[in-house]
Amino acid sequence: MNPIWHIARKELSDGLRNRWLLAISVLFALLAVGIAWFGAAASGQLGFTSIPATIASLASLATFLMPLIALLLAYDAIVGEDEGGTLMLLLTYPLGRGQILLGKFLGHGLILALATLIGFGGAMLAIAVLVKDIQLGLLLWAFGRFMLSSTLLGWVFLALAYVLSSKAGEKSTAAGLALGVWFLFVLVFDLALLALLVLSEGRLSPELLPWLLLLNPTDVYRLINLSGFEGGGSAMGVLSLGNDLPLPGAALWLCLLLWAGASLLLAYRVFKRRSV
Repeated sequence: MNPIWHIARKELSDGLRNRWLLAISVLFALLAVGIAWFGAAASGQLGFTSIPATIASLASLATFLMPLIALLLAYDAIVGEDEGGTLMLLLTYPLGRGQILLGKFLGHGLILALATLIGFGGAMLAIAVLVKDIQLGLLLWAFGRFMLSSTLLGWVFLALAYVLSSKAGEKSTAAGLALGVWFLFVLVFDLALLALLVLSEGRLSPELLPWLLLLNPTDVYRLINLSGFEGGGSAMGVLSLGNDLPLPGAALWLCLLLWAGASLLLAYRVFKRRSV
């Protein structure tokens, strides 16, 4: 375990030196506070509205930001080491490729987890202090599950970034592939699913359609954060299919974990085949 921790500590140190932790934490804190107090400005209201509305709005925006941040953080994790000549040096030590990958995942994962805790946790404290008659139990539960699910979503895209970084021959190629993955899961997938619904004209089995949401980790993430609240059944667009998904909330969490585990395993297989 020591070699893995040494690599993780090095990645964490690099993240601190490059101000990744500070930048992500500040971004998340500003995002959460802004949504909490100005999220209902379009309807002519200012100030805190409700915990479910705040979490739903934060989850919608985090769906765009968290995958992008994770991909930017790790897209050059392997190919960057290779271009810099340090990957060959690392492999001369008694280190397996799996240990290198796990160490990087642990380091980057800690950066995301700490930034999520500091940023959104600070906003949660601000809400607890500044909003009168707030339900502290509900606030802690809602923000706790939101922060945990956001971290898991980030870990999924960290692992996907390692797949791309292990496959690409240059950092520029890895960056382009990372942007493509972000577009696919965050923007294109739901549009393609809606197009499939329209073009099928009822020929697809209604029982099959909700299960297709599980093929996209960002949809699983949004379903997790929409469930458990009074407004959870008012999902719009393609997410309304989730109302017919015969799965308990725990199964959605398991699905997100499986996405992270399967992506990390795929990254290891690709990295193992990479020639240096």
